[in-house]
Amino acid sequence: MILKITTINKGIVIDHIQAGKGLKLFHFLKLDEADFTVALIMNASSKKLGRKDIIKIEDVIDLDLTMIGFLDPNMTVNIIEDDKIIEKIKLTLPEKLEGILSCKNPRCITRDERDAVHKFVLLDKEKGIYKCEYCDHIYS
Repeated sequence: MILKITTINKGIVIDHIQAGKGLKLFHFLKLDEADFTVALIMNASSKKLGRKDIIKIEDVIDLDLTMIGFLDPNMTVNIIEDDKIIEKIKLTLPEKLEGILSCKNPRCITRDERDAVHKFVLLDKEKGIYKCEYCDHIYS
């Protein structure tokens, strides 16, 4: 049996999601609350990854590409208009993260100062290691 997945006229396709992580991203983006057509395809065949997840959104929404890149830098975001890809965005690990991670160092200023925004800087792109800008605590 072959499952046929149709194209979308206008919207966004998030492709090359690591198999099994699509549902987490789907919930993070709150697509389960959407009032427009959304498709989550899980474990689709992929020449590049073996298996992958795909999210198709039949609407133009604002995406936090920094956060999506942090979750999985190997994903691509395709912007679709008139059934064609008009822009393909290749994600990478962001150089800076603000308000996404929390510092685990009990002596960090962000623990005492409730309004302090947690800020991290990428140290090692290969290993995905970040450090806190305030106390140099390592997050990996």
